[in-house]
Amino acid sequence: MPTHVITGAGSGIGAAVARRLLERGDEAVLLARDAARAKELAELHPGARTLVADLGNPDRLSWAFSHQTMPERVDSLLHIAGVVELGAIADLTPKAWHFQLNANLVAPAELTRLFLPQLRVVRGHVLFVNSGAGLAAHAEWGAYAASKHGLKALADSLRHEEHANGVRVTSVYPGRTTTPMQAKVHQQEGKEYDPSRWIDPESVATTILMALDLPRDAEVNDLTVRPGR
Repeated sequence: MPTHVITGAGSGIGAAVARRLLERGDEAVLLARDAARAKELAELHPGARTLVADLGNPDRLSWAFSHQTMPERVDSLLHIAGVVELGAIADLTPKAWHFQLNANLVAPAELTRLFLPQLRVVRGHVLFVNSGAGLAAHAEWGAYAASKHGLKALADSLRHEEHANGVRVTSVYPGRTTTPMQAKVHQQEGKEYDPSRWIDPESVATTILMALDLPRDAEVNDLTVRPGR
């Protein structure tokens, strides 16, 4: 059965994807920032395995994995975790930049590097959950959008580099989705949060599973998902 390595499985889109993959009998390996979070993920997703790896500190990912039992097979690497901190360029400190660039861009790049040997063996799939901010940047979104524009470049370069190895690469660009991150964004924007206005995480999960399940004669490169109500 396929084995999927998933970041961001604790809530929102990542939780929906992990649950649906497990329900259909696939194996899921969930990344957690620390041991306490790993325990929470194991309780949320019975049957899943966990790995402890702090995406906020990508320099330590290789070291962290060297002290854990890694999956023997990896059919897909699903980059769904993300962080956001809004602010004007005039006000953002290096700490705010590093916080978002490390988790949203550098960590996915490093995870991809570490799992590529296994992905090549099975002609696997790397999928990046990007954002509408990865296609257009607006006021107060500079650092987050920069990290997501970088993620698009990472995916596009990887697709060209790994095509000969049979590794498929997909970027999904959801619009505003009902997640804890969206609630935080509304708070930072000073706006009332109405979850009913935005995309249900299950709908984004459906698009992700479609890309994963597509027959080998085709590949979804970029998929934009926008609120339909």
